[in-house]
Amino acid sequence: MSLNAIMNTATSGLAAAQTQLRVVSDNVSNVNTPGYVRKIADQVTLTSQGMGAGVEVARIRLATDRFLQAASLNAGAEAARQGVRYELYDRIQSLFGDPGGDSGFFSQVDGMFSAFAASAEDPTSSPRRQDALFRTQALFDEAGRIGEQIQAVREDADGRIQSAVEKANNLLQQIEGLNLEIARATVVSGDASGAETAQSALIGQLAELMDIRVSVRPVGGVSIRTGAGTLLAGEGAATLSYTRAGTVTSETAFNEIWVTEPGGQKRSLLDSVVSGEIKGLVELRDVEAPATAERLAELVSHVADELNRAHNANSSVPAPTSLTGRNVGQTFESAIAGFTGGTTVAITNAAGVVQSRADIVFSGATMTVNGVAATPTTFLSVLNAQLGGAATASFVDGKLTIAASGGNGVAVADDPNSPSAKAGRGFSHYFGLNDLISTDRPAFYETGMTAASQHGFTAGEALSFRFTGATGSKLRDIQVTVPPGGTVGDLVTALNDPATGVGRFGSFALAADGSLKFTGNGSPPPTMSVLEDTTIQVPSGVSVTELFGIGGVRASRADGFSLRTDIRQSPAKLALAQLNLTAAVGTSALSTGDGRGALLLADAGERATTFSAAGDSSGGVISVSRYASELSGEIGGKAAAAKNRNDTAAALATEASSRQTAFEGVNLDEELVLMTTYQQAFNASARMIQAAKDMYDTLLGMI
Repeated sequence: MSLNAIMNTATSGLAAAQTQLRVVSDNVSNVNTPGYVRKIADQVTLTSQGMGAGVEVARIRLATDRFLQAASLNAGAEAARQGVRYELYDRIQSLFGDPGGDSGFFSQVDGMFSAFAASAEDPTSSPRRQDALFRTQALFDEAGRIGEQIQAVREDADGRIQSAVEKANNLLQQIEGLNLEIARATVVSGDASGAETAQSALIGQLAELMDIRVSVRPVGGVSIRTGAGTLLAGEGAATLSYTRAGTVTSETAFNEIWVTEPGGQKRSLLDSVVSGEIKGLVELRDVEAPATAERLAELVSHVADELNRAHNANSSVPAPTSLTGRNVGQTFESAIAGFTGGTTVAITNAAGVVQSRADIVFSGATMTVNGVAATPTTFLSVLNAQLGGAATASFVDGKLTIAASGGNGVAVADDPNSPSAKAGRGFSHYFGLNDLISTDRPAFYETGMTAASQHGFTAGEALSFRFTGATGSKLRDIQVTVPPGGTVGDLVTALNDPATGVGRFGSFALAADGSLKFTGNGSPPPTMSVLEDTTIQVPSGVSVTELFGIGGVRASRADGFSLRTDIRQSPAKLALAQLNLTAAVGTSALSTGDGRGALLLADAGERATTFSAAGDSSGGVISVSRYASELSGEIGGKAAAAKNRNDTAAALATEASSRQTAFEGVNLDEELVLMTTYQQAFNASARMIQAAKDMYDTLLGMI
């Protein structure tokens, strides 16, 4: 070997040792830097004509392990998903208060029924009436507050989705920019480890937003795809787009989250991700929060309905001068048809003495008033004739009103042996003539209508539906127009049409009680929501979705109930007595000391009633108190399950991160060994250079 070869070999060793020491120095100085990945300098042997010619550092790389990185990214995405779900659902649970405390929402339900029981002990006690009414109003006020706050949580989640989308776009731009820097360094065999470290940190942040797959590009840098393969970075940065809904209600149909790949292909992001913060926010916003709102609305609606059932069976003393019902959402002819059993409308004076009465017997489409035959078309005129001017019955804007004359009052009571009934409600209850709890919108969807009933909507009016898949992505928007024909059967047929209706995604079915239920096709079935409904029924003014409770309107009922205004202002008007149906005209039928009505109100929570499917509940026959108890347990159970999932996911993420850090992080003992090794290598190369110099000097001296 020539002296020049010796000199070159020693020089290459000296340079390689310097590079290795610089790498070790960088590692040691960043031992406590979060997210820092240890550098490794790959040293290779140089050869010339088959002989060793020294060493060089081929490249400086990061000590990454793709398997550990993938495991850490996946675990981090799932931890972020479960974290936001737990955080927001815990907020929802806190709205209901402590289930075992005295001030929680579910405790208020029991307290209200207990207050009515106390009123039964002394029906003439004004303080007890006021206490019962105060607790009733407080319960519905609290239900309204909780319902609004659940929507506020959904609105918060929707806003955070938009923020996450904006953050993801920023991260993708930075990652792609570092791809270019790494690629340039790779071409010239430069040190790209700094850019790679920065890029790794950005990828970790992106993985918290959505689950991703990372692969190394041959030219340097990385390619990033979603779990389903949608390209996010590597050939340019993808662009995510989302417009938040703004004010969120139960009926809100949210916009799609789109991702436009670098090549211009536009896809739904939710079809591509299964974890990450965005996925968790969408699940809470679109599934868990609405399910809780639906359960709350179903409970509150039945609390109101059972109180109204009892109150409609009662009367105040003296009886109110007029009774005005709620909007039944249909024509009177349709509403009055289908009743069975009997009921009595009595006109009483201030002392409770009967002035006039009309005994009504229903039999489907036919009926009699004091034995006089009537039809749905002639019922009001026959009823007014039999009341003989003592009272007048009218039907305006979907509401039935019976008003007494001469300062008298109106009381309604069902036949105890054969009570009137339609769709599970008596005559007064069905029309809401003496409701205790009023609502500003239709809250009960057992309309009692049949396929042959006239629906009252104008042909050509339209409503639009949106169907979303199990991932939350939009499948299709469909507009359905009201068909000619005018019957409920015609409307259901149009809704179910596979070409112009929703038949490809599911079907509507009219139940025996007149409720309309949608059943989706497939497993899991698609989710249906209503985008727009411009239908207006004559004469009630309600829409198709309001009449039948289609879409999110069922979940919006919780904040629409309140104590009837006149009773709230005058507790003496609370109906705690019952009409004596055996009393003839001219005899007393109401007494001030009668507390039987208060017992009905107190027992309303224990009466078995039919709950509709809502949220995760399939519904069924159960009492209001039992349903409240089960809902309380379910909310607590879901919160506990969300916490367990969050803790488990966080533990897995911590373990995956620890293993990655153990492999990729800096170990000071190892770096000290390497530093000693390369210092010795540097000294050896220096001594070789000195030996070569001495040999040069000797040769020159000989010459």
